[in-house]
Amino acid sequence: MRAIFVVKPPRKAFDIDNTQEYSYNNDVLFIWRSHMNIVIDIVLLLAGFVLLIKGADFFVEGASSLARKLRIPSLVVGLTIVALGTSAPELAVSISASLGGQNSMAVSNVVGSNIFNLLGVLGVCALVIPLGVTKDILHRDYPVSIFTSVLFFVMLIFFGASGEITIFEAILLVVLMAGYLTWTVIAAMKNRQTSGEQIAEKPFIWWKCALFIICGAGAIVLGGDMVVDHASLLGKAVGMSESLVGLTICAVGTSLPELVTSISACKKGENDMAIGNVIGSNILNILCILGVSGVISPITITGADLSNTLVDFGIYIVICLLAYIFCLTQKKITRVEGGILVFLYIAYMGYAIVRDHLGTDPIMSLIGN
Repeated sequence: MRAIFVVKPPRKAFDIDNTQEYSYNNDVLFIWRSHMNIVIDIVLLLAGFVLLIKGADFFVEGASSLARKLRIPSLVVGLTIVALGTSAPELAVSISASLGGQNSMAVSNVVGSNIFNLLGVLGVCALVIPLGVTKDILHRDYPVSIFTSVLFFVMLIFFGASGEITIFEAILLVVLMAGYLTWTVIAAMKNRQTSGEQIAEKPFIWWKCALFIICGAGAIVLGGDMVVDHASLLGKAVGMSESLVGLTICAVGTSLPELVTSISACKKGENDMAIGNVIGSNILNILCILGVSGVISPITITGADLSNTLVDFGIYIVICLLAYIFCLTQKKITRVEGGILVFLYIAYMGYAIVRDHLGTDPIMSLIGN
């Protein structure tokens, strides 16, 4: 029998070279997959925003057509269905985040959207053209906006021990929302009767109306889930907290309907509609979104998230008062004041990013010292 001898290469040199090559290939593959995951998350996040915004448009169109068919005045439709429709993206994102246990994102999305509306949307619109302010906004809507903000801030302080917004508090917000909408509609109906305004009806196509309502609602729900899921993944990939994701990515994305609507109104010379859209949206963001989210699933915030939320809401109240002073001084927001608002938004974003990066709140540190 013939003996077979196998000559092996030097083990040490062979193992080192192959280990290094294998490790290098693995690192390259890991980096490539990580970058691809980020790209996919960005694409799906943008797709979620498109579904939210277009879904809200379709839902509003379908619901408005149905309301007109039922002989509900178009003015009432504008003050209720359209107003709620522009807040639908924030509602979908906050409910989805709350159900998924991401409560800090649910609340920070509302706070961030309201801050963006006041500083970003009003600031940009005022830079386009000075915004005139009506008596209704000065004496009714804006004071209600400040009241709801202070009310929720007090809720945050008092539920700090339990770390939870109870269902009773959430129901209170929903009841206040219903009261505000009723008050607004009654006042609008009186004004309409005085002016005798007549609005032509559009033809009603039942299947188109049903399709818009169903597809719009489905797009809002799906888009909300996509935004929350992929904003969270993208935030984690770049080291952002849930709270910062809600304040920045989700807040700006879900506030795009208000931005587009207000800028469009400014270009058409309907300045009161632009500022009314922002103030009304901010009121509904607190009463409707946080109220409905709290009824569906208790909103629980503890520790650093609660501290950051208190600071953010405190900043929002200060911004509310500042913008209200701008409205009172000359019964309008001038271009200079609009520039100040935009600058403050950039400064706030910088503060939020620095706070998240440091892991501590500079403002709370200064108060503690």
